Amino acid sequence: MLRTEDSAPGHSVSELAVEPGELPETMAAWVVRKEREGEPKDAYKVEEIEVPEPGPYEVIVRVMAAGVNFNGVWAALGKPVSVFGYGDHPEYGHHIGGSDGSGVVWKVGQGIDNWKPGDEVILYAGHYSYEDIEVHGFDPMAARSFEAWGYETTWGSFAQFAKVQAHQLLPRPQGLSWAESASYGLSYFTAYRLLIERSNLQVGQKVLVWGAAGGLGVFAVQLAAAAGADVVGVVNSAEKGRLVEDLGAIGWVDRSEFDEMMRTAENLADRDAEKRRTAAMRAFAKRVKSILGEEPDIVVEHVGKATFPTSVFTVKPFGKVAICGATSGFNLDFDARYLWMRQKEIVGCHGVNAYQAMKANKLVSAGKIRPLLSQTMGFDGVAEAHQLMYENKHLGKIAIQVGAEGEDDGRNGDGPRAIRVR
Repeated sequence: MLRTEDSAPGHSVSELAVEPGELPETMAAWVVRKEREGEPKDAYKVEEIEVPEPGPYEVIVRVMAAGVNFNGVWAALGKPVSVFGYGDHPEYGHHIGGSDGSGVVWKVGQGIDNWKPGDEVILYAGHYSYEDIEVHGFDPMAARSFEAWGYETTWGSFAQFAKVQAHQLLPRPQGLSWAESASYGLSYFTAYRLLIERSNLQVGQKVLVWGAAGGLGVFAVQLAAAAGADVVGVVNSAEKGRLVEDLGAIGWVDRSEFDEMMRTAENLADRDAEKRRTAAMRAFAKRVKSILGEEPDIVVEHVGKATFPTSVFTVKPFGKVAICGATSGFNLDFDARYLWMRQKEIVGCHGVNAYQAMKANKLVSAGKIRPLLSQTMGFDGVAEAHQLMYENKHLGKIAIQVGAEGEDDGRNGDGPRAIRVR
């Protein structure tokens, strides 16, 4: 495998000397290697890498824009687990990240009839073996081979070309720019599966969303509102509260008013602190009920340790706490009596399958769900973008322009644009 390190690509990544159907020998890519694991500013380097050929049922996509997610920070750090011990990393020895992207089909492998060079697509991150029986008739998410493309695998979107499996392709919404098209997949598709498929969201239900102004929360709010549910968002400022109302929430709660409800190691060990935490938790649940008119049927939970006890307490009897992450810690402590005695459910969710991604993407194309984009950076900004995310200095979703040169490049229709959050 050719490896030429440099601080910046020696040519414009938006320029290619080949036509669709033909691949160049090498490409510019932002690469993490095992010996460089650490902060993103040090781990990510531009290298000249051989362009992979597509195998059967595989596609090479010319990347026009890529979306930045926290899994790129994990890959740089090598924490909580280094990516280099699994997926296809041992075979290639490098990690090209990027689990969100938009681009143009450039070359297709054997067995592909539905896509051709020149098709404009977005990329969904589910990657698995067609040999696993769960893929055929059950759910690919249950297959042992299921991996997050661009994290558990290499050949992601932070390069001129990405290698994907054919089922990862979805038609690109023509009303969005390349950057906007690359900004929503991973978070939005997870929110769709969590609420629509796993939680069986119904018209008229009540929904509480933690981190409602965050990457996943903004889509959970929109989905709940579009489905005819009443939704309340938990945020940490009035500005974010107004944003979630604009997205369809009927109200919001500033969590900073109830900071003592957060589960910490200190209040777990201190009886007085635990009493204060319980009182704050009850006050929070009362506030939520006052806005919704009753307790929520579904709580969208992705914070984990700090908020999970409050989620279990706040959701109504027979309601569901739907969890798809644990940013504050995955070892959860809560009073299980509220779970079994009031017959509540905990629903787990991770990623999405291709069929669900297709249905969710149609809502974006129809303008019923809108992505949120806060910042667009050039190809030279990949390391910086991940460093900002690592230091929690970013605001909202960051997109990286690869083949695209301008923020409006790629917009071919009149449909609703992404919401720009500054």
